[in-house]
Amino acid sequence: MLPLLALTLAGTLQAAPGPGQQAVATAHPIATEAAHQILDAGGNAFDAAIAAAATLGVVEPYGSGIGGGGFFLLRQADGEAIDYRFIDARETAPQLAGRDLYRNISGEVQRDPAINGPLAAGIPGLPAALVHLAEHYGRLPLSQSLAPAIDAAEQGFAVTSRYRALGSFRVEAMRRDPETARLFLRDNDIPAEGSLIQQPELAQTLRALAEQGRAGFYAGPVAEQLLSSVQAAGGIWQQTDLDNYQVIERQPIRFHSHGFEVISAPLPSAGGIALAGILQGLETLPKAQPGSTAWTHNLVELMRRTYRDRATLLGDGDFVPVPVERLTSASYARELASQIDPQRATPSSSLGMPKVFSEGSNTTHFSLIDADGNAVAATLSINLPFGAAFTVPGTGVLLNNEMDDFAADPDGVNEYGLAGGEANAIAPGKRPLSSMTPTLLENDQQLAVLGTPGGSRIITMVLLGSLEAIDGQPVERWVSRPRFHHQYLPDHIQIEQAAFSPQQQAELEALGHQLRPVGRDYGDMQALLWDKRRGELSAGSDPRGVGQAEVRIRAD
Repeated sequence: MLPLLALTLAGTLQAAPGPGQQAVATAHPIATEAAHQILDAGGNAFDAAIAAAATLGVVEPYGSGIGGGGFFLLRQADGEAIDYRFIDARETAPQLAGRDLYRNISGEVQRDPAINGPLAAGIPGLPAALVHLAEHYGRLPLSQSLAPAIDAAEQGFAVTSRYRALGSFRVEAMRRDPETARLFLRDNDIPAEGSLIQQPELAQTLRALAEQGRAGFYAGPVAEQLLSSVQAAGGIWQQTDLDNYQVIERQPIRFHSHGFEVISAPLPSAGGIALAGILQGLETLPKAQPGSTAWTHNLVELMRRTYRDRATLLGDGDFVPVPVERLTSASYARELASQIDPQRATPSSSLGMPKVFSEGSNTTHFSLIDADGNAVAATLSINLPFGAAFTVPGTGVLLNNEMDDFAADPDGVNEYGLAGGEANAIAPGKRPLSSMTPTLLENDQQLAVLGTPGGSRIITMVLLGSLEAIDGQPVERWVSRPRFHHQYLPDHIQIEQAAFSPQQQAELEALGHQLRPVGRDYGDMQALLWDKRRGELSAGSDPRGVGQAEVRIRAD
């Protein structure tokens, strides 16, 4: 049992949202309704998290699913005593995987098997996480919490514009696998908007998980089908991989900044470490007006340095030594900030030039809170849209391609341009480094719950959303504000169209920054705010997506 943190709630501040207030924000209306349905039935936030996660895996096959994994950040409330937990359900490398898994006989890394087909798939963690949440945190049986997802798989969901956009990115790979094409394409092409996608085999697999718990996925007929199909198609999964998979409860990253305690994702996520460096570093720099050129310059320079550390130092802390205490300390943040020239951008080349690796840009996130103050921020993924584009026949399980989040070629260059190295090389049983950053910010006056998909940009999106929360802005502003991002390499600022005025762009360029507009808006943030002074909840869903955020008052 982790130590409890007693929050001192001043005056008449409430220890829980009550009376009957609950809030859910997910990337799809069906998942939001599923979570509320479970809360209305007497479940707590952790039961609702099971419903939301499983249902998102059904209605967002491009973003997550039981063939993938993710992270759950929990706030467990017992009156005024608060306990924070982090559930690591990240995929693991199979036991037959090694650092040269994707090299051919000439020593060249082959990109296709690293992203398409079962050789790209890590051992899924989400099924184990759902069972773990039900057994250790929920009030309801797993069968009840999974019922909405089973219904969604059987009854189907309508294709959205987001489905079509992300599917078009992966349609060629999807056509190569007959089962994926059968389920998710129509006439071998992206379905028209409004088309119904039904997944009866996935419903049966979810039902097996609901009835048998862990054994419903990692053993028995489902496991046998997973292994036979993966191996027949060139994958390397074994029963020992399924037997050995375990979720891990970890200590979240925790630090104080800007009047809040920030609780965020630890390794194998780079997110909490990066937030600690940027937020604490920003406090040590001369105060600048949020949104100003000077403020933006400072943020970009801190982003540059924390992503440099991500590239050179970070990996699965169970396999490689990482100086987490130092990297999250206020003194190290001051050191980073002290390197910044207020009049000039620092060329990334002057900070060293490690090689690069990829990280898939599509994921999903949800945030929710119940009437007792229990809260969950969860970011889940299968990596690229529609994962490995390989669905195991008879199970409905669409496999992830998270193996590509390792540095498959620590000495070379991969797809997305995110710097990396030896600390994130492939090893049996290892978890790939991630940017998924479910985060809480809490003080006596408010609780912010937020996160987003977006690959390497996740950390900076959560950063910008957190700064809006710190600034007292409404939750709708956190999820909708224009975004910018720097990840050390490539050495330029990625910007949404409305991020900066023409004058600001000119001023940043005069400081030596290079700006590159992104092809389209990015991210799909889901966030909640509990205003403890007023006893009110509010929720926001990113207007860039098709999600739904809703606060309800349950009539008991």
